[in-house]
Amino acid sequence: MPESSRIIIGLGNPGKEYAWTRHNFGFLVVGELKERYQISLKNDRALSGLVGKTQAGDSLLYLFMPTTFMNHSGVAVKALLRKIDIGGENILVICDDLNLDYGQLRIRPAGSDGGHNGLSSIIHEIGSKSFARLRGGIGQPAHQRDVVDYVLSNFDATEKKTINNFINKAADCAEVWLKKGVGDTMDQFNKRTNNE
Repeated sequence: MPESSRIIIGLGNPGKEYAWTRHNFGFLVVGELKERYQISLKNDRALSGLVGKTQAGDSLLYLFMPTTFMNHSGVAVKALLRKIDIGGENILVICDDLNLDYGQLRIRPAGSDGGHNGLSSIIHEIGSKSFARLRGGIGQPAHQRDVVDYVLSNFDATEKKTINNFINKAADCAEVWLKKGVGDTMDQFNKRTNNE
């Protein structure tokens, strides 16, 4: 496997009923990247996910969307990494984040799961926290609403006005990571919000 290989993993839940829910932010961003790079994602049952690849500049780019449901994302990621021998610095996981305001992006080279079940599953299954992660803020539920109901609900009417812009900004962030690495990407995107 070439050293220049990169994997971008979007987290979410499979099924049309979840397509535009807050918890599927990672899927939405990978869907945008799929269009940009004209990658066809195919269901690989052995990997429990949708996977595709293309040449992107100097890198062989893989896009991956686990179909295990969020809480078992790590099972699919572990299967993928058994197939593709690659270091954590060449992996970017994209997910939603309750602790960031809607529209905010944060990318980090490593770290804890931050209470995110998908990240927790990946860390547990692969035995490492050393992979980049891009979090898209979905904000906190109002009026002490149940968190599970909130993340599995669709973006509201106000959010829908800017969701495409938010997805595009996150895809831009992933592309900068692909070309320049996590340090430059942090400098560029961690200081701004989607709505600026």
